[in-house]
Amino acid sequence: MELRNDPGLIEAYKKAHAKGAAWTEITQGMKDVGILDMEIYLFGTKLFMIMDTVADFDHSKAMAELATKPRQSEWEAHMSQFQDASAEASADQKWQLMERIYKMGE
Repeated sequence: MELRNDPGLIEAYKKAHAKGAAWTEITQGMKDVGILDMEIYLFGTKLFMIMDTVADFDHSKAMAELATKPRQSEWEAHMSQFQDASAEASADQKWQLMERIYKMGE
């Protein structure tokens, strides 16, 4: 995903994801759909997410279920001010799955 190329907005996005800043309902919703842990990395305006999930995790199904969780739509609307994506886009539309092509040791 891309953030808007605005240093002030990027700093605000980072603060919204600082330790203890993410809304508890959002974190709980992710756990409820099988996301065990998550990390987000920033390089310039590009975001890269790593999720540890349950073994049978289905991304599309989980994102559809996540959209029904408390405050999720409010969180998505709040985050859209920072993101270079449509304000109406769902998390599933914003965050795209990537194909792993290399892992050291495999």
